[in-house]
Amino acid sequence: MSDSTGYAVNDLVWAKMKGFSPWPGRISVPPAELRKIAVKKNNPVKCIFFFGSNNYAWIEETQIKPYLEFKESLLNSCKTAQFKEALKQIEEFRVNPEKFQPLFVGENEAANRPDPDEEFNRLREGGTTSGTEESGAEDSPAVNNTSTPAALESVDDVSTPLVKKSAKKKVRASLPIKLNVDKVTSVTKVRSIGNKTKATALDDSTTGTPSPKRKKKLLNDSELSSLDIDSYSSPVRRNAPVTHLLNRPMTVNRPATPEIDMSSVSNAVQSRNIKASELKFGFLGLGVMGCGIVKNLIKSGHSVVVWNRSANKCRKFQEVGAQVAETPSDVVEMTDVTYSCVSDPQVAKDMVFGNCGVMSATLAGKGYVEMTGVDPETSNDINEAIISKGGRYLEAQIQGSKTQAEEGTLIILASGDRLLFEECQSCFEAISRNSFYLGDVGNATKMNLVLQMISGITLAGVAEAMALADRAGLQQKDVLEVLELTNMSSEMMLQKGNAIIKGEFPTHQALKHMQKDLKLALSLADGLEQSLPITAASNEVYKHAKRLGYGSHDASAVYVRARF
Repeated sequence: MSDSTGYAVNDLVWAKMKGFSPWPGRISVPPAELRKIAVKKNNPVKCIFFFGSNNYAWIEETQIKPYLEFKESLLNSCKTAQFKEALKQIEEFRVNPEKFQPLFVGENEAANRPDPDEEFNRLREGGTTSGTEESGAEDSPAVNNTSTPAALESVDDVSTPLVKKSAKKKVRASLPIKLNVDKVTSVTKVRSIGNKTKATALDDSTTGTPSPKRKKKLLNDSELSSLDIDSYSSPVRRNAPVTHLLNRPMTVNRPATPEIDMSSVSNAVQSRNIKASELKFGFLGLGVMGCGIVKNLIKSGHSVVVWNRSANKCRKFQEVGAQVAETPSDVVEMTDVTYSCVSDPQVAKDMVFGNCGVMSATLAGKGYVEMTGVDPETSNDINEAIISKGGRYLEAQIQGSKTQAEEGTLIILASGDRLLFEECQSCFEAISRNSFYLGDVGNATKMNLVLQMISGITLAGVAEAMALADRAGLQQKDVLEVLELTNMSSEMMLQKGNAIIKGEFPTHQALKHMQKDLKLALSLADGLEQSLPITAASNEVYKHAKRLGYGSHDASAVYVRARF
């Protein structure tokens, strides 16, 4: 039966989740797992089953269109393999709907399933119910749903962590849910200190008295009340998942990046007694790393002209003496040497070859220094273009984080024009503790990618180890404390480990940039026929974390993927 809008259960539609392409779906009966979200009266929602990924989600009616009517116009709205699979499935559904009935079992059972709120409360209180599943307790990330229907993973067998009831309701309200076709039951768990879990006998559940064998292993009421549940987590039972308490990992809100403090000067920079060059320097890009670098250039007495895509970022630097240019080409015209520090190889090429880019300016005798993390091929392309117009080129790859950029303790890896390297020495003294000249163009980018490989693989390993420690019932802070005393200890491990424990990932090096460097390293290795299996595996973990919405968080947010 259709409602006032004309949509009826089984109608085929295009449904658009905010931020993603329209996706083929079906108006469905809400399964028990999918809790209805709060909506405005004038903007009702429909439960949509998404073909291809087999997820459910609430979608506003204003974001729904009839499938056949808009098929021609939306058929090519997305090019991914998941989208093509979804189109294939919806066409199969049109021909043979009965074939898809097993996927909709959750809809048919919705009325007969236990109420998730009621069972969640029982689990929270540690009580037992006949035929209910064991479930451990663990922290849940804050909710900020950014997953596309096609991007969500399939979930066939999951044991769900406990979370606060309020957080659980919020998750229920906003998540697309992937149903398990198999009907399952569950049993509750009573946990002992040290994460040794034992289930009470069913015939003792009404009296609360444990069987004689297990009496010493169970916690009494006073022990349970004093136990910090969040400090422990339990092994996952894989034989009987609790799908109606499914809590998928979600993105947390990205911590706001504090504005750079232009009034202070780091001790490292002060102690160097830098004699600033008389040359005039330009700087393209005031991102996470660029802000700290430019600050130290200005504070050490260098004359600087800045440009940034978001002009408001230039204001603070202008207030302390920097000039602001309208375009990248203007920066080159106004300076002797121009530095570029942007997000990725494509943006680096846009700075040079794009509209009002570096190539639009007079380059004769000018220096151009590429500090963006790029691949050797991109660096060589820029080098050839700069030289073709009479300029000089130096690649100066940077090793370090946002903190090191602000403290002036980066490491500079340079190759290219040797004279230009010497002319930049006063700048390198202001922003780094060491600079290395590595010869021909391409050597510095190769060295940087090798070092980024080591960093990315190590961090992924730390994330997995911390996830295992938590799942095994160990205190993560204890793991770090012991690690600090071993010969494995490093500043990076401890910094990232603390970010993981806090569950906050303020951006020192963006996860998407780490994944970009791993991808570039794999591309370099592919051209040299060098196998990098560990790097390839680590790259997939970062890719998944980025797909979950953590690309702009710090690279330590890779823990989210390792944890879940």
